[in-house]
Amino acid sequence: MSADGRTVLAGGRVVTPDGTVDDGTVVLDRDRIDAVDSATPGTVDVDTTGRVVLPGIVDLHGDDVERHLFPRADDRVPPERAVQICDQANIAAGVTTKCHALAFENAPDENRSLALTETVADAVTDFRDSGRALTDHRLHLRCELTSTESIGAVCDRLHEDPVALASLVTHVPGEGQFDSAEAYADRYGGSEAVSGDRMTELVRQRRAVPDRTVRARARRVLERATRQQVPIAAHDSADPDTVRQQADAGVSICEFPVDLAAALTANDVGMTTAMGAPNLVRGESIWDNLSTHRAIQSGTVDVLCSDFRPQSLLKSVFVETGEPLADRVARVTAGPADAIGLDDRGRLAPGARADLLVVDPSPEPRVVRAFVGGREVYRAAPAESATRGT
Repeated sequence: MSADGRTVLAGGRVVTPDGTVDDGTVVLDRDRIDAVDSATPGTVDVDTTGRVVLPGIVDLHGDDVERHLFPRADDRVPPERAVQICDQANIAAGVTTKCHALAFENAPDENRSLALTETVADAVTDFRDSGRALTDHRLHLRCELTSTESIGAVCDRLHEDPVALASLVTHVPGEGQFDSAEAYADRYGGSEAVSGDRMTELVRQRRAVPDRTVRARARRVLERATRQQVPIAAHDSADPDTVRQQADAGVSICEFPVDLAAALTANDVGMTTAMGAPNLVRGESIWDNLSTHRAIQSGTVDVLCSDFRPQSLLKSVFVETGEPLADRVARVTAGPADAIGLDDRGRLAPGARADLLVVDPSPEPRVVRAFVGGREVYRAAPAESATRGT
């Protein structure tokens, strides 16, 4: 950054909302983008030759902080430390706006509990406000509708905290993503991680909640979220009728639809459809649900989320889908930003927030430099090219 607060990046392939500009230039003026064009400026602060320049990634659903909390089953990291490690990992992956998908539920493996989630949510907000964060951290509240305690905790958070997104989750064995109690048990690491008695009791409790109760709880969360102007997603929608009911109730995001019929219906009723980037990179769903690639070919995917693997978001941009690069970039930048009302970011355009990545595209895409709000917060280069672009 120069003394007047301006930074000029030039020479690389710049991805704009309308396409790409070879040998493009992006000018940052403090925390905003001042200009994007193909003109060659007199002074270049960052040489991006051979690189791809794109907006910072916006992750609507990332629960990877859990991996940092529990690097191994018998090892727990303090939440404040886990959030900081997660921050570093995400900026290296190109995520400049992170919505932590925190599960408000009591789970049988003890790695998810309402008490722990409350503590992690506090750690996220404290770290966000500390001035030490490299990326912009926000809360995504995942509300398990089969749990009365979850409803109360999420509604309290909606009232008290700035929240980016809330999602309605109904993890009932035998429905949606988990088509059997055995599949549900596998989510928690199998019989060695969770005793049979505990799993049996959880299955019994969740199956005992009537549909009318689930719907009433969903309305309560929707009403509170609407008052606070927080968008709502529905998780693992399994059929067209359910999607239509959710849209009529005010749900605006269909998150991880289980099959193509659900995704197509979400598209028809005007919902934003979000799928998993790991699914696209891997080539299939680990749960034998809808393939992200197939959903993209059907024209139904607006947003890609990291789920548990933030590195998959940048990689997904370079997975060949037959579409222009700008369209693939939009799914991890402008698409998610627009879905939650963050219209100040996600695109390289004059006036937008200066969240920007410089990416080395091959042999595997990696972030070389990252700017958040116009400030360079990350730089990586091999020793032999450490002076490049300075």
